[in-house]
Amino acid sequence: MPKNLNTPGHSRLTKLTKQHKIALAGVATLGAAALAFSAVPSGAGTTTSDAAPTAKIAYKSEPIKGVKASVTDQLAGASVKTEAIQAKADAKAKAAKAKADAAAKKKAAAEAAAKKKAEAARKAKKAANRSTERVRIQPVAAKTYANNLNGWIDQALSIMRQKGIPGSYNGLYKNIMRESSGNPSAINGWDVNAVNGTPSIGLLQVIQPTFNAYHVSGTSTNIYDPVANITAAANYAADRYGSIDNVNSAY
Repeated sequence: MPKNLNTPGHSRLTKLTKQHKIALAGVATLGAAALAFSAVPSGAGTTTSDAAPTAKIAYKSEPIKGVKASVTDQLAGASVKTEAIQAKADAKAKAAKAKADAAAKKKAAAEAAAKKKAEAARKAKKAANRSTERVRIQPVAAKTYANNLNGWIDQALSIMRQKGIPGSYNGLYKNIMRESSGNPSAINGWDVNAVNGTPSIGLLQVIQPTFNAYHVSGTSTNIYDPVANITAAANYAADRYGSIDNVNSAY
């Protein structure tokens, strides 16, 4: 007796057959290697199994040239860019080093010049000090004066300037000529001083007490010494009249 096509078992078989077709279509589209389906009707005694046909998938083994070239070009470009950046950094570092070396060289040259200048100044100062020292320790030759009236007056004036005693050549000369005519051994034996026992002596006719009181240090203590006699008389005249230049008569 033939099965009723509307029976539950037949209905499920028909449904499974449609699912198999959908699965086979999906396999063909996706390129699956093989699919197998088994269908077992629920509550039926008959089991129907259909094996799905196996579909082969073709794999393309040729390389994708366009993609590879693009990646290679990108890598090459990145490498060139990296090298350019590195070269720029190296050039910058080299320039900075050259600048630093130049500055260091300039500084070293300036320091060397300053040191040389300081050394030259030190040597010059040392040489100047040596010259000054030689001048300082060099003995000063004593000035000599003629052993005559002119020499005696000049020597007396030199001593008077050192001691701050005023007087001039003319002031000394005129008084010497009036008092002794230029004779250092002249003695007045007739005036009041001679009467009192203290005659006037020498170029400027000075009595011994006056000579002793106004004696100038550094000169002879002998009243007959021409220079000692002149300086003592000039010292006395300065004290009494302001200067030997102011004396025009016996004093």
